[in-house]
Amino acid sequence: MIHLQGILFDEKSSFLQGPAKAPPALRAAYHSASANYYSESGLEVGPKVFEDKGDFKPAHYLDIEPITRANLEGASGLISFGGDHSVSYPILKAIHQAHGPVEILHIDAHADLYDSFEGDPHSHACPFARIMQDGLASRLVQVGVRTLNTHQRDQAAKYGVEVVEMRHLDLGRFPVFEKPLYISVDLDALDPAFAPGVSHHEPGGLTTRELLHILQSVKAPIVGADIVEYNPERDINGMTAMVGAKLFRELLSGMLSNSS
Repeated sequence: MIHLQGILFDEKSSFLQGPAKAPPALRAAYHSASANYYSESGLEVGPKVFEDKGDFKPAHYLDIEPITRANLEGASGLISFGGDHSVSYPILKAIHQAHGPVEILHIDAHADLYDSFEGDPHSHACPFARIMQDGLASRLVQVGVRTLNTHQRDQAAKYGVEVVEMRHLDLGRFPVFEKPLYISVDLDALDPAFAPGVSHHEPGGLTTRELLHILQSVKAPIVGADIVEYNPERDINGMTAMVGAKLFRELLSGMLSNSS
């Protein structure tokens, strides 16, 4: 059974607060009467195909790992609603304990590879530096990035990160995954025209269709995923929440289809 958890945490956000309010908004969009519970493959991914563990407000950043470990028990896969992107590091620590080093597909406008940002090594700008530093991933592929600076290019080289910058994206020559995979989706990977409800509006991003194509092209077993950085306070008519809910359905479909 796939498990769902929400992490109500945005204390590591460097620009705006708001993502801590995302999980209930994403869940409400998923249950919206304006849509249904089917993925585009025709697979029904309604509430019966996963166990909703609910939302958790950690008293401290370090609490996210044990919360995730508990919610992983008995799970064939775990999907997490963030929260800012800092939550991915403690979540991956729990995933690593259960599965060992996994491959990671990280979809984002930002590489989040800073060794430290504004004096905080656990900022939402740093999770993938910590993940690679700790050996939690056997491979890290980043897609949609369009904000690389010299430090992050150096970090990517240091850790052997495969960065598919947005300016070089070719969906016809997309990286192939075969080993157990974790997918991390920062909604600001999308162009702001498609997802205004994020803290960092970074023009020139993915379309919703391109992101769906990426997720639907994955054939590897998906052991975990997160959808992060949705900021309801910046959304317009809940349109970004509906995008998040759509991605959730496609991730559920991928987890179920690729496990066989």
